Amino acid sequence: MRAMEATARLTASDALRPRSLLRKSPIQFSSADPEGLWGDVLGFRRLGGRFRASRRLVSILAWTLIAIPIQALLLALPGRANVAFGQVYFRVLCWLIGLKIRVVGEATRQAPVLFVSNHSSWLDVLALGTTLDAAFVAKSEVGQWPLIRTVARLGRTLFVSRTRTATKGEAGVIRERMGQGESVILFPEGTTSDGGRVLPFRSAFLSVADHARQVQPVSVVFDRLGGLPACRRDRPLFAWYGDTDIFTHFWRLARHPGGRATVVLHEPVDPADYPDRKALAAACSEVIARACATMRQNRPVVPLRAPLPRIPA
Repeated sequence: MRAMEATARLTASDALRPRSLLRKSPIQFSSADPEGLWGDVLGFRRLGGRFRASRRLVSILAWTLIAIPIQALLLALPGRANVAFGQVYFRVLCWLIGLKIRVVGEATRQAPVLFVSNHSSWLDVLALGTTLDAAFVAKSEVGQWPLIRTVARLGRTLFVSRTRTATKGEAGVIRERMGQGESVILFPEGTTSDGGRVLPFRSAFLSVADHARQVQPVSVVFDRLGGLPACRRDRPLFAWYGDTDIFTHFWRLARHPGGRATVVLHEPVDPADYPDRKALAAACSEVIARACATMRQNRPVVPLRAPLPRIPA
């Protein structure tokens, strides 16, 4: 009799549900902002993701604190041991963060080389620092970030302000470094993109190409996440743009399983084959964008040859 009265109080939809489910409390959702940092850290999420991110953060900080005095000592000694250790530092960082690097093509050995690459994230520095024996050119704001500025300076990074009044002098510093036989990595977009396209190249960045024996275009795309092909939904995890601070971006990425970056080293070109820096920038931009589009479609990619300028008949 009691069972019949209890059943009568149930709605038609509830009467069809198993009795065990009726005794469970409804699901409680987090009121934290999923777009905010603290909502991402303290929200109702899997413990594995937060533990993974915390472990990676502590490991990276510990490795960096160990590497700083070693690199400072190597910079004071003659030879190129500091260059080799710099690549070891980046390789260990990639391993700690769970980022695998796949390289397609070969880097030219005719130093000094001007490597020209697309730019979507601070992860590009890890991928290229592991692959190439060259110094980075970074915006002057990087030289003011705590800890990162120390790492960048120990990595022989050149800082530029990107202002017209200082461009000439800064270009002279880059030419001087290349005159010493050292290769340089440039990001001619001038800023980071959303990872879905390659922004127009600023030809002013290639004004130093006259001091390079060769210019080699490089394409970088983050094409795997957790062993699966990365799709459009995954690009914001890798791309660092807008007003997102670096710690927030790192935390969101570090909670996920490991990813993969594919670096395509295209065929190098002689800058003397191009009439001006605008033609050189357009040729490099074309092959870099074409290879990036191919990788975003998860298709096989091969190194490409930059087109030569058309000679009027």
